[in-house]
Amino acid sequence: MDRLHRAIKDVHRLDDLAARDTWLNRLAPLPKLLAAVVYLAVTLSFGRYQLTGVLGMGLWPLLLLELADFTPGDALRAFKPVAVLLTVVGLCNLPFDRAVLLHAGPMSVTGGMLSLGVLLAKGLFCFLAVWVLIASTGMESVCAALQQLHCPRVLTTTILLIYRYIVLLLQEGIRIATAYALRAPGQKGIQFRAWGSLLGQLLLRSIDRAQLVYESMQLRGFAGSFPPGQKKHGGWLFLAVTVFYCAIFRAVPVFELAGRLL
Repeated sequence: MDRLHRAIKDVHRLDDLAARDTWLNRLAPLPKLLAAVVYLAVTLSFGRYQLTGVLGMGLWPLLLLELADFTPGDALRAFKPVAVLLTVVGLCNLPFDRAVLLHAGPMSVTGGMLSLGVLLAKGLFCFLAVWVLIASTGMESVCAALQQLHCPRVLTTTILLIYRYIVLLLQEGIRIATAYALRAPGQKGIQFRAWGSLLGQLLLRSIDRAQLVYESMQLRGFAGSFPPGQKKHGGWLFLAVTVFYCAIFRAVPVFELAGRLL
């Protein structure tokens, strides 16, 4: 149940960060969204053995975290489940890619080990880029920027509603877990035989809560799209700097050249 509480706090934490008045928050959502897309595309374009090139791409999100006064702990804590998944995927490749590519002192680095490091680095930097985008913009503004790019309205509305209904789902999960704990004092966790019925109750109660929320939205004038919020200007220089940075670190092996000079 503590995990559910932490998940709700993380969602509200993102909303609080998006409501701050920082230079990154004041930029228009569309340039920030395009900058994130460009960064993701360039970062994912590196090969599975190009570790130095991927590490060079990590400077940009780390710099944004520092300049926008974000706490890296929030992003890294949210990255833990993704890191576990990427690690499992990368470890599965170790027995198949055993060719030695380089030597780090007495240790031989195989292709599987190198590809695991590249996979984790890509996952971390891409996650940080998306996290900074949402934490500095807000999901509503991100969906509004997607509408400006002529994305299907049903897609943007679905993304936003899922983001909002996650909190309802977690709240119902907390209520069900609390009720179960009160009926089974001293028991650790939930018995396997009760999982099916509790998941069914969670689904039904979440649907009822979501229906009430949707009816409230209709009473407030919701008609299938979200009106744009406060218009923000600027951000195109930020997009240009991001594109320039990505082009430099994609075309020039900066870290390799620095290593040769040193």
